Amino acid sequence: MEELGVAVVGFGWMGRVHTRAYARLPHHYPGLPLRPRLIAVAEEVPGRAEEAAGQFGFATATRDWREVAADPRVRAVSVTAPNFLHRRIGVAMAEAGKHLWIEKPVGLSAGDARAVADAVARAGVQGAVGFNYRNAPAVEKARDLIAAGGIGAVTHVRIRLFSDYAAHPETALTWRYERERGGSGVLGDLASHGADLARFLLGDITALTADTAVFVPERARPTGATAGHTRAGGAERGPVENEDYVGCLLRFASGARGVLEACRVSVGEQNAYGFEVHGTSGAVFWDFRRMNELAVSRGTSFQDQPVSTVYVGPGDGEFAAFQPGAANAMGYDDLKVIEAHRFLRSIAEGTPYGATLADAVRGAVVLDAMAESAASGNWVHLQADWPTPLASRPFRSNS
Repeated sequence: MEELGVAVVGFGWMGRVHTRAYARLPHHYPGLPLRPRLIAVAEEVPGRAEEAAGQFGFATATRDWREVAADPRVRAVSVTAPNFLHRRIGVAMAEAGKHLWIEKPVGLSAGDARAVADAVARAGVQGAVGFNYRNAPAVEKARDLIAAGGIGAVTHVRIRLFSDYAAHPETALTWRYERERGGSGVLGDLASHGADLARFLLGDITALTADTAVFVPERARPTGATAGHTRAGGAERGPVENEDYVGCLLRFASGARGVLEACRVSVGEQNAYGFEVHGTSGAVFWDFRRMNELAVSRGTSFQDQPVSTVYVGPGDGEFAAFQPGAANAMGYDDLKVIEAHRFLRSIAEGTPYGATLADAVRGAVVLDAMAESAASGNWVHLQADWPTPLASRPFRSNS
């Protein structure tokens, strides 16, 4: 069993999730030839890195991520810092020869994601991206069902990502709501997962048109360090610079159509993430809040065809690493353990497993196209090799 020195850069909520995932790997994947050792944690908020080291056992705590890049003990790094730092830190870590597990959306644009992907390729290191929802065994089962023709030819899909984490008017005006540091709003935060799920399930997107909106135009400026979605009632207020909502129509290379919606201010919705995929002879439905279930309709009756609930179990995705039998529950953190395993397996075998930087680039191109379409009011067409969105132009159906 070889030890692999790992570090975490950025220790908000997601930094904790990555750290817990590393710690749990030996329990769920005892055959993995690499065992992570927590070497360093970097966080610029005073005292937070030291607190993390004390709680989780990191050997070193620092406020400067550059010290992590220079540390020869560190061979792999999780980047869970704010979006505007992704490109700078990701490129630096790759150039320092560190394997990289970085959270989506990998920067503020497709250009940022490409820069990190190129640095990883030049350095010959492995790169993984935090598209965790594709790791759910039920999602992988749905993908297999679709690919095998289990619901016939796919006709249309609806993907939704609704949350209320920013619905309260006193939610603090953190970096997430600023163009310079957060880039897009719900596009990068939630719609990035939707774009990845769309591609993961149905393949390449060839054209789209989108609309965005800001529903809470002002928020309170925080007076100190924040983590997650804290409130700052009574403080000075400032403008929200990026979108609360996006709605998008999609066309896939297969000919299927799609609808993708994401909103961070949906009162009454808590992590309402999921999809509905319809085909010529059936359908499959998934809701993250019932993560270990699929609703499936299959048969030859077409009209009035029933829907059955299917519980995932051993043999579906990575379920067997966590539970011994169908209908035993898995949770969100388990998806990140799967992600960590695939990252370290990639390092051990020199072959990518799971979501890669190439997936991040493709997803970012879709997000940039959504922003372009929302600004222009036109359909945006995407080239098959995904270099950049083509110029916006009115859409003409070929059907």
